[in-house]
Amino acid sequence: ELDLHTFAPRDIPSVVEEYVRACREEGLTLVRLVHGRGRGVQRAEVRRVLQRLTEEVDSFADAPPASGGWGATLVTLRPRAAHAAKPE
Repeated sequence: ELDLHTFAPRDIPSVVEEYVRACREEGLTLVRLVHGRGRGVQRAEVRRVLQRLTEEVDSFADAPPASGGWGATLVTLRPRAAHAAKPE
C-alpha cells in the first residue's frame, strides 16, 4: 500500500510509476494506492499514470468501500516474465 497524501501533486506521477515497478519486481500482484476522495484530481492523475504502464499493470479499479472506496485504487500487476534459462 502506498499513501500518496504525503507527496506533492507534481511528484505523484513519478512516485506511482516507481512504486508500481518496484512492487512488480518484488513479485507483488496486487497493490493499493491511497489518493483520497477530495475533488478527484489526484485519483485522475494516478489513473493516467496507470494507463501508461501497460507492461506492468493488468487492471485497476476503485477499492471496495471497506478499503477506501473511490479514495483508493486497487491495482493488479502483471506477473514478471520468467527469465529464459541460458543454454549451457
